[in-house]
Amino acid sequence: MVLRTFLAVVLSSTTSIAWAQQAPATPVVTIYAAGSMSGALAAITQQYTRESGQKVDLVTGPAGLLLNRIENSARADVFVSANMAHPQRLTTEGKAAPTVVFARNRVCVQARPDVGLTTDNLLDKLLDPNVKIGTSTPKADPGGDYAWELFAKADSVHPGAKPILEAKAQQLVGGPAAPQVPAGQNPVKYFMATRRVDVFIGYCSSHETKPDLDLVQVELPANLSISADYGMTVLELPQTAATRNAAYRLALYLMSPEAQDVLTRYGFTPVARQ
Repeated sequence: MVLRTFLAVVLSSTTSIAWAQQAPATPVVTIYAAGSMSGALAAITQQYTRESGQKVDLVTGPAGLLLNRIENSARADVFVSANMAHPQRLTTEGKAAPTVVFARNRVCVQARPDVGLTTDNLLDKLLDPNVKIGTSTPKADPGGDYAWELFAKADSVHPGAKPILEAKAQQLVGGPAAPQVPAGQNPVKYFMATRRVDVFIGYCSSHETKPDLDLVQVELPANLSISADYGMTVLELPQTAATRNAAYRLALYLMSPEAQDVLTRYGFTPVARQ
């Protein structure tokens, strides 16, 4: 129902992507998007610009911090979050169109090969006093919230696990006070290489289309599995009519099979395909 409502609004603003290709030049459309979407959305928006001529400014970062910026009058036209709660909040406040599920992800754990991490021994490894755990920052970044959800689930499997894991977790990315990383370095790989952490709880998706052979990525066992729905919405203010229409055309394209197919190459599960 929400998707039908969203598409109805989109279609009332424009008739098709083909119309976008013929329309006069419009202002740049700005997307605020979860950092985990940076690779996939960069590829999709570049593809869209080639097809339509519409310029897109992609701003990525921790979705909780991006939400704060939007609520403090930062200019964004489309918002893609690694959860449903953040865009839905803007919808509920009357600041955005209905929120729809744009993509799905899962929580995985990465480790250096010497850790010997597997799905079967994952919880034992996380609880091992000698294994250092890295996470993103709860509240500032949904990735951190999912890590804390994992700790709560672990408590039902191994009573007492939750406080142990929360105490061990180092919040190294996704927050306003995250440790500095040398320019050009992947934060997770950097903290692994410097032995600050041995494992990192994050997403199964990737910023690249090729697997990272330096680290081992492990799925959670079925009794601890966590899925992540990514929400998308179009901001209602302070756009001009031209920017608003361009934002809706882009949002419609993001739900197209052409765009959704790109998501699979980065490890996401698409929600709209032929």
